[in-house]
Order: sequence, then C-alpha cells, then structure tokens
Amino acid sequence: MPANSMEQLVALCKRRGFIYASSSLYGGLQGFYDYGPMGVELKKNLQNTWWQDMVYARDDMHGIDSSILNHPKTLHYSGHVDTFCDMMVDCRSCKARWRADHEEKGCCPVCGSKDITEPRPFNLMFQTQLGPLQDGKHIAYLRPETAQGIFTNFKNVVDSQSPKLPFGIAQSGKAFRNEITPRNFIFRVREFEQMEIEYFVPPELDTKWHDYWIEERIRWWHAQGLSPERLLVERQNADDLSHYAKATTDLIYAFPHGNEELEGIANRTDYDLGSHSKDQQELSIQANVQENHDSTQRMAIQDPQSKSWQVPYVIEPSCGVDRGVLAILTEAYHEEPLADGKSRVVLQLPPHLAPVKVAIIPLAKNKPDLVNLARSIRQKLQKALRLHIVLENSGNIGKNYRRHDEIGTPCCVTVDFDSLQETTTDVDLVNTVTVRDRDSLSQTRISIDTLASYLQSTYFDYDFTPASFSIL
Repeated sequence: MPANSMEQLVALCKRRGFIYASSSLYGGLQGFYDYGPMGVELKKNLQNTWWQDMVYARDDMHGIDSSILNHPKTLHYSGHVDTFCDMMVDCRSCKARWRADHEEKGCCPVCGSKDITEPRPFNLMFQTQLGPLQDGKHIAYLRPETAQGIFTNFKNVVDSQSPKLPFGIAQSGKAFRNEITPRNFIFRVREFEQMEIEYFVPPELDTKWHDYWIEERIRWWHAQGLSPERLLVERQNADDLSHYAKATTDLIYAFPHGNEELEGIANRTDYDLGSHSKDQQELSIQANVQENHDSTQRMAIQDPQSKSWQVPYVIEPSCGVDRGVLAILTEAYHEEPLADGKSRVVLQLPPHLAPVKVAIIPLAKNKPDLVNLARSIRQKLQKALRLHIVLENSGNIGKNYRRHDEIGTPCCVTVDFDSLQETTTDVDLVNTVTVRDRDSLSQTRISIDTLASYLQSTYFDYDFTPASFSIL
C-alpha cells in the first residue's frame, strides 16, 4: 500500500535527505522547505522528464525562462492585483488567522473560540521594491504563477520562431504565493515550482484541444508511476471557474491528507492575450492615434495563407512540481515484511525518477582490490550511462541495501571476492558482479563487460511518446 499518513513521508524525507523544514536551525519558517541531496535529484528528475516529454519529444512546443519579478502592469492587466485573493478570517480571542474555507464548525482551530471576524479578501502576491526609492512608482511583484511570463513573451516567440497554430510555450520555475495557512507538508507552501504550458489553438478547436490535453496529462502522470485508482478527473462547475476560464478540469490525487488537486487543465480562451493588448490600446487612444488592428496584433498571429490576424485561444496544463514530488513519494512508499520476520521501507520509484540510479557496493571496505574494482566499475557506468551512480563503501552490505531501498535506488551492484581473479575459486565468476533488484530482491550474476547494457535495457529504457492529434 502507498503511504497512508503524512507523518510516514515527513519522517522518511528527513531521515534520508529528501526534504527538510527551511531554516530549521532557527525554528523553521512556515510554508518554506529545503530539498536535500535526495530530494533535489528527485525533483530535478521530474522536471527534466516533463521538459523532455513536453518540449523535446514534440515539434509544436517552445521553451522559455522568464523573470521571477513581474512588472506591476503585467499583474494589473492579468487581473491578479484585483482578484488574486483568498478570503481570510481572524480569531478575536487568540489573534490566529486562517483561510475562511479551512474553517470547521465555525470555531477557531487554535483555541476553539467562536468569536471570529467576517471573511475579508487577502491578496496572495508578494510585493517588493525595485531600486533604492520606496514609493508606488517602483513596486514590483514576485510572480504568483509562471503563466504571465509566457503571455507577455507571446509576440517575442511568434516573431523569433514563426510558429503556426497550434503551438505551445512551456516554462518551469519558481512562483510565490503568500498563503494564509500553509499546510500539509509541501502540498501548500509559499515558495514552490510550477510546470506550465500555454498551448495556443484556433478558437473553433478549443474544446477538442482541451480534451486532448486532459488525456495527455493523465497518460503522463501514469508514466510517472501514479496509479489510475488514485488519480481522479474532476471537471469544475461553472460557479467554481476562475474569471479567465471557459472550462477547467482538475487531476485529483489521493494524497495522505485527502483528495486534492495535482494539476489543472484550463481553457483560458483569449482572455490573457486580450488583456495584455489593452495597455497598447489605451496608449494609442491617449496619443490620439487612430484605432487600428496594429494595437491588437501584438498579441495575435497571422494566418500564412489568408494573411488575416487571429487571437488564439489558450489551453493551459499547469501543475506544481512540489505536489508532483509529494504524489510520487506517496505512491512509491511501501512497508514490506521480510522472510526473517523483519520489515523494510522501500520507495518503488520509477527508475527514471530515482535520485540514485545504481549503487556500487564493495563487499568489504578495507580490501583495496575490491574497492578499486568497484570504483572502476562506477566510473565506466557513469561514462556509459550518464546517470547518477554512487559508490557505497561503508562495509555493511545489509545497511547499504536498506538505505538504497528507502531512497528508491532501482538496483545495487555488489562487488565480491569472486569478482577478483586473484581470490576466486570459481573461474566462471571472474569479472562478474551481483545485481540486486530493489523490488523483487532477486540477485543476478552479470559480467562486468555487459553490465552497462544490462542495466540500460532492464531499468532505464523509459519512453513517453506524445499522442497524435487528428483533427487538423
């Protein structure tokens, strides 16, 4: 069974170097977390896989990396300044604050008082100052999402890459939201990372492309190890839609704390491109310039045949990297009984996501010949496979196995005395090693000369092929 409590995951993440509470030396900083040596590898593997599958594997996608600081006009015209709010309530007794929709039974979750304020809006954006002067003219915001950097670069991408509809722009990076009540480990935090696509389509095909991206994203999460039983699809009601959305479908995952959103796929229509054209229209009017199509074509694309200009609709698959990491850890976590009456914790991560791909373990740490051979094998595998391969030289083979079970290493390669020609009594075992499989615990003797090809074909042949789309 996957993890059924957040405590299991938090304990494993701290013990094995996946995730730590940020600034724990000083008591922690609520809503912020640091990724340790294993966690940063897992997160980067997830992001790299997304980039490989959503950008490199497609011929209709372009990548960008926009600035974290947003111009105030960007967030004014996008609607964030006026509408990017949660409703907040206060307890008059203990002064605690929390999101109104997190309230239970009309009582303060801290002291139990029912003396609570009426809900009021709280804007979630982090505001800062540009330059030495602190006044209203120098305000900027940490981006609350990566999407607006894509929309404001739409014309730059169109002019430099000359794409044809449909096409997408992808971005992965940091975003910041001043959450009223961060909660549930890394699920809801104030600093996080997103993987977002804005896919531009002809308006008359928006519904079909929306359906396409829902299915495509479901397939992708399945390829990352999430089981169909725990990954649910939920279409938002009209009353729940964001102000920019014609339709939104959420991919809901069964996290330890409950079923919550992992990714949203929204039909944003032409709201954003139209909104970011308004400033150009206003400037033209202020300058007494006759209104013409030039002011709106900045956020439009020209049909190469008809030469007409069109503002495309946008389909947005948007997911949180941290929520993805949490879902993958939840799915992979297993506690298993062993034949000797003991038990083990094992992370059954897909090999392409595992922080460490292979561990090379000499049977004895104080035998130079064994250690030198193990080091040589690691160097050859590193060069051949270009993966994260480590040398474990603690000398305790059992503890090494348990450690790598818990961090999700797909296999361990043991170098023993039979691997050495000078010490073995069985010539058939010379230049061979034992490969121990993480999940089955099976052990297979493999020639050192064929080890790289064996590992590649057995563990690392990950492949995700984008689905074709036939309506064009």
